[in-house]
Amino acid sequence: MTETIRVEVVFALPDHQVLAEIELSVGSTVQDAIDQSRIAEQFTGTDLTELPVGIWGREVARDWPLSANDRVELYRPLETEPREARRQLAKR
Repeated sequence: MTETIRVEVVFALPDHQVLAEIELSVGSTVQDAIDQSRIAEQFTGTDLTELPVGIWGREVARDWPLSANDRVELYRPLETEPREARRQLAKR
């Protein structure tokens, strides 16, 4: 019997967010989780293969090995750099 772990895979656009909970074999990678979650099928207009990825807010490589309860995150490009967004908000 193969030992398994549970992880989450998340991706969000301003108008659509998905969180997929999946079960993988021990030794699976970030890319394995993304592939098995089939999250790309829900964002057909976005190429997820080029986006940076991370676990719990820390960027990692796609071949990073996963641990139980990891949260795999795909990071989309920011529309506005955070400092600039704060400046614009302060001007209003």
